[in-house]
Amino acid sequence: MKKVSLDVWVQLVGLLSVVAGLIFVGFEMRQSQQIALASQQQARASLVTEIIGTFSEADPPISMVDYLDENIDVSDPDTRAIADNFVYRMWMVYENDYLQYELGLMDEEIWQAKLSSMKNMYNRYQFKDVTERALSFSSEELLTLLINSDTPENDDSTGANDDD
Repeated sequence: MKKVSLDVWVQLVGLLSVVAGLIFVGFEMRQSQQIALASQQQARASLVTEIIGTFSEADPPISMVDYLDENIDVSDPDTRAIADNFVYRMWMVYENDYLQYELGLMDEEIWQAKLSSMKNMYNRYQFKDVTERALSFSSEELLTLLINSDTPENDDSTGANDDD
């Protein structure tokens, strides 16, 4: 049987140490990314909660449920202003969400929920003027995504047919 020299053992231990260190760094990077994703989600939730809170500033306060059910009466100028500001601010949040998704910083499940909400707001006739104004300042890719998903045959987020 051949004896292995001490140099070979030292090199083997060194190599195993480097591999173990790289594995540890990989786990740390994964954990850091998960923490960053959770932090971003928390920041988005806080911002949206703050934006939704503007409905309570109306006199009398407006119900967010009425807005979601499209029952909001926008004939009152104050109510209209609050609703318009809400829509505009949400488009700024959505644009940020789109960027985060494109950069791989948002889970697919969260993105699908955001995209569904964007489609809903994009199709709200009573706020079309605010939506058009807000989207005129956003990325062309986001606008294209919304336009392409606006048609009934492309009602999924990818624009692909269900036949595939």
